[in-house]
Amino acid sequence: MKALLRMGETELTVDLSRPISLALDMEFSGREPRHFGAPAPITQPFAVPGFSGSVATGASCNCSTITLTPHCNGTHTECVGHLTVEKSDAHRVLPAGLLPAVVLSVRAVSAGSTSETTTPAPHAEDFLITRAALETAWASVGLFPANPQAVVIRTRYPATAQEPSPYLTRAAVEWLVARGLEHLVIDLPSIDRAHDEGRLTAHRIFFGLPPRSRALGEATRRHSTITELACIPDRVPDGFCLLELQAPAIGGDAVPSRPLIYLPLTA
Repeated sequence: MKALLRMGETELTVDLSRPISLALDMEFSGREPRHFGAPAPITQPFAVPGFSGSVATGASCNCSTITLTPHCNGTHTECVGHLTVEKSDAHRVLPAGLLPAVVLSVRAVSAGSTSETTTPAPHAEDFLITRAALETAWASVGLFPANPQAVVIRTRYPATAQEPSPYLTRAAVEWLVARGLEHLVIDLPSIDRAHDEGRLTAHRIFFGLPPRSRALGEATRRHSTITELACIPDRVPDGFCLLELQAPAIGGDAVPSRPLIYLPLTA
């Protein structure tokens, strides 16, 4: 189904019946990526006396119990409640509808090859997503028909890179915030180092939460979201797109999510 959308003085045509999913499939095979030492997500029949929960074992229908850790299993979207005492549900923060967004392919660099840093200081063997790399990728995609509210970051780094996964420098996140980008989708397990002394510097900057603060009221960007462990196909080109953030209405500071992008149709 094609739709004509107006953004400012620009008209875009998109096919709403052909979104591209950026979510990892969760098949409960045990091979799904997981983070921070979390167990694999599992699904098992809900069994009670007289009902096995599985048609394969004689039940009238299938009924499963799913166990997972949203922050660590598969594609997930999180809000500032990840860092605060007060509860904030990610699904309530998600914006409705389509967001103007930009896809950027960014190459991670070794910590020793850049002056950019974060808190705590990166280890020499770490790989970083820098402001310089983001600026280069942004400049390469040209003009936009509307100011992006969201950014989708596809990372490139050597296959020989060891743990931890690449993460963002302080300057990189500050640059995203200065650009007015309110929603971040990235293919990394976290925008911070996996073991960072509990600082979560990049998260705090993106959510506008001061260092060491745990108060929701002190966050200046409570409307922002971070989606991690996305899967961005190579067939998705860098440049302008429309983003839809889908998530179930399940309480929690992080929920499994399904980001969808729509590419503008060319004449």
